Parts: sequence; C-alpha cells; structure tokens
Amino acid sequence: MAKKEESSKVVLERTYVIPLRRETLKVPPFKKANKAAKAVREFISKHMKSENVAIGRYLNLYIWRHGAKNPPHKVKVNTAKDDKGKVFVELFGAPREIKAEEKKKGAKKEEKIIKEAEFAEKPGEKLEKEIEETKEEKAEEAKKIEKEEIKELQKEHPKHHAPKAPPKPKLQEAHPTAPKSV
Repeated sequence: MAKKEESSKVVLERTYVIPLRRETLKVPPFKKANKAAKAVREFISKHMKSENVAIGRYLNLYIWRHGAKNPPHKVKVNTAKDDKGKVFVELFGAPREIKAEEKKKGAKKEEKIIKEAEFAEKPGEKLEKEIEETKEEKAEEAKKIEKEEIKELQKEHPKHHAPKAPPKPKLQEAHPTAPKSV
C-alpha cells in the first residue's frame, strides 16, 4: 500500500518588503527579472535560515509583469516555513492555494472563497477600484447638479436673445506720421 504523506505544519510566518533595485542594477537590462527572482531567493534564504525556497506563482507573475527588462523595485511578500525547512514565498495579498487532497475532504467553503478572491496585479488595486468608483459617483452627482442649474437658468432667461448688431466697417485712417497736404 502507498504511504500517506504527512502534511507539513507551518512553523514560522513572516512578511517582508524585499528591495530589488540594487541587485537588478548589477546586471544588463535583459537579465533584470531573472536577477530579481534570484535576489528574492537569496534574501529569503538569508532571513528565514533555509536553502530550500519556493517562489509562488503570483510573485513570479508580479516580477515578470513588465517583462525581463523592467522588474519592480521592491516587493512585499508573505513567507511560511514548515517543519521540514521548506520556505514558501508568495506575493502579499495573493489568494492561498488549496491542495487537491483538501478539496476532496470537502473544503467547499474555502474553494468558494478562493474563486471569489480576485487577485490584483498590484497589491493596492482594490483601493484604486474603490477610489475610481467614488470618483465616478461624484462625477454623476456633478452632472445632475449641472443639469438642474441649467434648467434654472433657462427659466430665468428668455430662450431668444436679441440679435447681434452687424459689425461696423473699419475706417482706414492715414498714417499718423504722414504730412497732411494743404
């Protein structure tokens, strides 16, 4: 019979902001995203005291989002170290993944939460969406107020105004410095 693998328990969880700019300046432009990923591994192995580091899918996508030549200057990450010494690094705010074994056990609620959780390319994108929504609401209110003001002004003023007077022809005067003939 197949042996059941024991699920590893999380021993240590931390959040870091990893600076990448100094490391990516050391390499040519086409290698910057690769160097950023290596810098994340080095930083985490140094701070979490483990050589076995796994970078999560969302963190990798975030590093490579603008191509190989333009990685982000810093990254905020969540790290989790299990009892076996393996460190898993994922982008801060990314949804947690459920293993296939846990799905079979009936973790339907967690599955729904993950489906509902929208992963943002930027960690603060939810706030940006809320700000945009409030701006749109304010713009709509301003349009309503403007329409009301226009209606009030139309009530006060007649619809037809007096026609404009035709423009007067310009008189050409003699040059002021020219002598007048007698």
